[in-house]
Amino acid sequence: MIMVSVLYPQDGGTKFDEAYYMQKHIPLVKERWSGMGLQDLKVLKGVPGPDGSAAPYRIMAMLTWESAEAFGKGAKAHGPELFGDVPNFTDIKPAVQISELLG
Repeated sequence: MIMVSVLYPQDGGTKFDEAYYMQKHIPLVKERWSGMGLQDLKVLKGVPGPDGSAAPYRIMAMLTWESAEAFGKGAKAHGPELFGDVPNFTDIKPAVQISELLG
């Protein structure tokens, strides 16, 4: 299993429409990829640290896939539509990391 992390940095002067993201984009991701090997999707919102410092990431989406191959097929099939939707909710360039689940 792998996890694809999509991290939107905290960046002043940028836009992020959280309502659109949660009500339109995330359901679209689930609809397109659930039958293609997407096992789980969690969305996390960064909150200030104990000292009041800002979280480094505004929003993080953690997508668990059955395999890297499944993610590759899903990205090929629906990537243009899903990645093309990003400008509808943000002008932030997300950081994407693919990780192997160890435990």
